[in-house]
Amino acid sequence: MDNSSPSTASGPPPGRGGLRRRLVAMAIALAAASSLAFAFDLDVARWCKAGHLPGELKRFLNFAEVFAHGMGVAVILLAAVALDPSLSARDPTTGRTTAFGRLRPSGDCWRMIAAAIAGGLMVDIIKVVVDRVRPRAADLTAVASAIATFGTAAATRLTSHSDVNSFPSGHAAMAAGLAAALSWKYPRAAWLFAALAVAAAAQRVATSAHYPSDVLLGAALGLAGAAVFLGASPDRPRPTA
Repeated sequence: MDNSSPSTASGPPPGRGGLRRRLVAMAIALAAASSLAFAFDLDVARWCKAGHLPGELKRFLNFAEVFAHGMGVAVILLAAVALDPSLSARDPTTGRTTAFGRLRPSGDCWRMIAAAIAGGLMVDIIKVVVDRVRPRAADLTAVASAIATFGTAAATRLTSHSDVNSFPSGHAAMAAGLAAALSWKYPRAAWLFAALAVAAAAQRVATSAHYPSDVLLGAALGLAGAAVFLGASPDRPRPTA
């Protein structure tokens, strides 16, 4: 019996080829939800700014921000590379994965990195041309609609240009892109990655850094950016032994 022949169990997980279509569909749905969210942006922002969120829940959400922050995303991806040999290129002479000290990312690794940051880069471009006052820097009692938060007229304090960079959310884009990348590589834990991305996006609203429409559009861009790089099936994790 030839033990080298591939078995059914060693093939790619079923349904992986449709991931790109699912990401695009979810991105479109989130973008549509973002436009609808303008109707309740101010109500949610006022509620959060008034401090109604329970302290324990707020502390948990603050922890979840790690999944959306640039440094946190880098550490998570670095940990994945360190633990999963399929994310390190093999030495062409020995056929072994390179040691951690001589790390050479594989093609899968580069795709995951690109998927995680693509949406954030698109968000940064939008922020250059669109100003929106963050809830923490706006007088929410003086604005009649969410549209009035665009520009600087609603601002009560502008300590930095970041105070008018509310739209869309870069954190939500990074969280969604990272969740998509990790789910592409490790589909069994997709529910966990999605939950962390949702918690990270919720943290941005809970701390008055963004309105609901900001995080919904940011997440849409994160998934759309990830879809560009996650079309092919990834390599299966290789044993370390």
